[in-house]
Amino acid sequence: MVDGRLLLDGGAPLLPHMSRVGVDAGAIEAVFLTHFHGDHTLGLPPFVLHRVFVDQRPLTFIGPEGIEERLEALWDVSWGPDWKKVMRPRFNVKYEVAKPVGKVAGYKYETVKLDHGTSGSNGYRIWAGGKILAYSGDTEPTAPLDKLVEGADIAIVEAPGPGDVFSHMSWEDATALKKRHPKTRFMFNHVYNGTVDGAVADFQVIEV
Repeated sequence: MVDGRLLLDGGAPLLPHMSRVGVDAGAIEAVFLTHFHGDHTLGLPPFVLHRVFVDQRPLTFIGPEGIEERLEALWDVSWGPDWKKVMRPRFNVKYEVAKPVGKVAGYKYETVKLDHGTSGSNGYRIWAGGKILAYSGDTEPTAPLDKLVEGADIAIVEAPGPGDVFSHMSWEDATALKKRHPKTRFMFNHVYNGTVDGAVADFQVIEV
């Protein structure tokens, strides 16, 4: 969440979390998607339901190539024939393929292509309040990640767990990344909960 107006990915159920922290779901103006894996998109349908029936302010989705086709297919799976017949006409939405450098909802952003499995992932640098926020979504610890976080004030980077983590960042990778960018404040997310020896528990803060 950036300034209550931008949303970064949509994996976990969004509406309960927004309500809990006092965020107005109708005030979101843009949603940045890094890639289309289910753990980054399947929290979106209830949010979309809210924007269809409760608050119809304009909304923009920004993401990789095919964003309109992929998301419209998700909405269609979620609600079947009622999506196009009843709900789509009420949904005040625009889809945009992320530009190398662009602007949405008054915020400048830059897209950095990251390595993640076969399809890759978009990382984003967003200028807000005189600061640069870098957001990786999912990524391997390759050179584009350093480009993403270079000079950023805050970097939200995934680091699931210790050891060899396929197509993601390990805690050891996170430690090395932080050392290479000592002026950047890092927040590490996408951590495993109790599925790997030594993994963090819910709401536990880790230092690397």
